[in-house]
Amino acid sequence: MPAVQPVAPGVIAADTITKLPPEPEGAVVVSGSHGGRYPGYLAAKGRVRAAIFNDAGGGKDGAGLGSLAYLDALGIAAATVAHDSARIGDTDDMMARGRISAMNEAAQGVGLIVGMACLEAAVLLTGAQHRPGAAPELGEARIEIAGARSRHIVLVDSASLVLPEDAGRIVVTGSHGGLVGGDPAAALRTEGFAGVFNDAGIGIDAAGVGRLPALDARGIAAFTVSAASARIGEGRSTFEDGIVSRVNVTAAGLGAAEGMRARDVLERWARA
Repeated sequence: MPAVQPVAPGVIAADTITKLPPEPEGAVVVSGSHGGRYPGYLAAKGRVRAAIFNDAGGGKDGAGLGSLAYLDALGIAAATVAHDSARIGDTDDMMARGRISAMNEAAQGVGLIVGMACLEAAVLLTGAQHRPGAAPELGEARIEIAGARSRHIVLVDSASLVLPEDAGRIVVTGSHGGLVGGDPAAALRTEGFAGVFNDAGIGIDAAGVGRLPALDARGIAAFTVSAASARIGEGRSTFEDGIVSRVNVTAAGLGAAEGMRARDVLERWARA
């Protein structure tokens, strides 16, 4: 499926909020991204009328819903679909099966309710007031940890911050572990030694861990941390707080297992 496509008049779908069309202003955007604060910032920066995200299971500190309050403060309507109703990273599935799990006051004002079908909600949101103000700057972090380690560890809040020079490194992200648009090539944007993601509550069809087998096929060790243990959208939290929830075959062969502390596994890999 294309990364961005029209759905209904005034509504566009984008499997990731990091890839919006050149002029999304005034549109309702249905995004497969998690509903954390940074995706909310990108929606506001795009001057959208309203946005719908995946709730990623809510997770630690309700991070998967962080965009709702952020956008409400700007007067922008926003909602999430339940992670157990539609696959994260897949707007086709959101439109087919997604059910609204939460919304902000601005979205309630145009009639959204919990349990509503995603497409029905998106059409209603075309009636929300458009407030194209400036979005308060909200940067993403990228931290490189080197020291005496044999391999660098790179902490990024979003997998979109992965660079070609991260090849051979351990890449720890705050991103969800789902395949964006179902595309295996998008699982990791470089040939890293390892990739780590948030499981987004795992969700329907185990979509929140879909990157793991795709990275196995490339010989890249990968695991997810549970959304309940680490704040989605924060690479540092994945590294410092995360508890391993799922591993791929390559990672298991290197000693990773469910229930381990992510930091312990990654520090050992970095020294190997």
